[in-house]
Formats: sequence, structure tokens, C-alpha cells
Amino acid sequence: MKPGFLDAVEINPPAAPRACLIWLHGLGADGHDFETLIPELGLVNERAVRVVLPHAPYRPVTLNGGHVMRAWYDILAPDLLQGEDSQGIRESEQQLRALIEHEVGNGIPAKHIVLAGFSQGGAIALQTGLRYPQRLAGILALSTYIPLAATLAVERAADNAAVPIMMAHGLHDPVVPLALAERSRDQLLELGYALEWRSYPMPHAVCAAEIAAIRGWLSACLP
Repeated sequence: MKPGFLDAVEINPPAAPRACLIWLHGLGADGHDFETLIPELGLVNERAVRVVLPHAPYRPVTLNGGHVMRAWYDILAPDLLQGEDSQGIRESEQQLRALIEHEVGNGIPAKHIVLAGFSQGGAIALQTGLRYPQRLAGILALSTYIPLAATLAVERAADNAAVPIMMAHGLHDPVVPLALAERSRDQLLELGYALEWRSYPMPHAVCAAEIAAIRGWLSACLP
């Protein structure tokens, strides 16, 4: 990735890429977190999809005693909606937009780009994708929720009003409560989004059945 962009793990197909998957990790992890999962999705060699796994910047996280770690935004309290870090969320949105525009500039149209993320990364994928002014291929949001939900109705982009969205969540998630994810699901449905919702008997994690569903959903979204 060129200077000024987020550092990232990049996985390129042998042929010229026809599409791109940008996948954001969760709090305290890095771009390598989902690297081993990518071959299971059958995208890179099989469908000439370029994969970008960016590393979040380092920042102090209030909930973790101010410890500095990779994070897309600060978390101020166990209740994730209590005092949201609007500045951090919007900064990460702009950084993700820059990655999208970099791919577009290199010849991959926005309509062939999927934004994906787990936990905090999923929140930023939703924050960015729903507001992005060009149609995207899809938004994959795992074990997460909509940040800055009160502003979505007025800030959302008309070009992505019909973007395919898949949300998946663990029934026993102790980090992002299922009820919060369901609230986000219901908000998206009320706004008319094309949402596929799945839940699994797991904690704050991913499971084999979920990965299989993701593979099928991505195959339908990407060219």
C-alpha cells in the first residue's frame, strides 16, 4: 500500500484482480487475524479477487485502562453506545474510504468491492459502506453493530440503499450483546436494506457454518 494509507496485509490473485474484499479486524487484533480464513472463501485464485486486510492504528482504549492497542476507535464503557467515540469512528471511516478509492483508482470499480469486518471492524464497515457515495458490492458485518446509529437515516447514501448486507452474530456473545446486534438488524430492515441475518450458537467468534454461509454470500455479491 502506498505511503499515507493504512498498513495492510495484501493477498493478490495471479491474474489481474476483477474485484476486491477489504476486511477489517476487531479490537486488539491486526490484519493477520483473518488471513488464514481467506483461502477457505475460494476467492483469490478462483475468482481473481484481491484481498486487503488493513491494520488499525494504535490508540489508547479507555475501557482497557488506557492501554494502547490497535483499535478503530476508543471504547469508553462496557455499554458500547455510552459516549461513542464519534471522532475516532469518523476518522476510521475516512481511512477506509481512502482504501476504497485507492482500489477504484487502480481499476476495480466500487461496485466490485466488498467491505467486511469483525466486531469493531464490522462497525466501521457498516459506518463507511452505508454512507459511501458509490454503489458497493456488499457489506459483511460479523459480531457487530451500527455505530452512530442516530445519524444513519440522514447520512446514508442513496447509491447504497440496495447494497446487499450480511450480518452474523453469536447467540452467546459476551462482548457485543446479541440484543445490540438485533437492534442494528432491525434498524437496517426498517430503512429498507437488503439484509441477510444469521445467528449461531457461539461466543464472540466465527464458526465453520458461518464461514460456509459467508462463502456463499460473497459468491453471490462478487463478479
